[in-house]
Amino acid sequence: MIICWRLDRLGRNLRHLVMLLEEFQDMGVGFVSLGEGIDLSTPAGRLQLHILAALAECERSRIQERIKAGLARVRAAGRRLGRPPEPVPVEKLRTVEGLSTREAARVLRVSRSTVQRWRSAARTSEPSPT
Repeated sequence: MIICWRLDRLGRNLRHLVMLLEEFQDMGVGFVSLGEGIDLSTPAGRLQLHILAALAECERSRIQERIKAGLARVRAAGRRLGRPPEPVPVEKLRTVEGLSTREAARVLRVSRSTVQRWRSAARTSEPSPT
């Protein structure tokens, strides 16, 4: 038996959800949705499943549309998305100056990409010798 909290947790679109539940039925695996209380052994239960799955798919699509519209609005306003940039810890970088990126990351306890980003930012912010 497969037990899930809600149908929308099991599948994201109606076609996938129906195919998955048909596979469960073919294998003799029962299915229970705690949130909707669906009984797939009856025609009414299968109808209820199709209606609820279609509604879940529609709601997911609406959420995606709202998220995309919100992100586009923020970008159009010229605002930066994501975390605010942190200043490059120049003092920390000096302590690992001669080390490889991998060794520096281990010593500083950050990822290699973070060390590379810090080093790149530090190079571009340094005044060029004249």
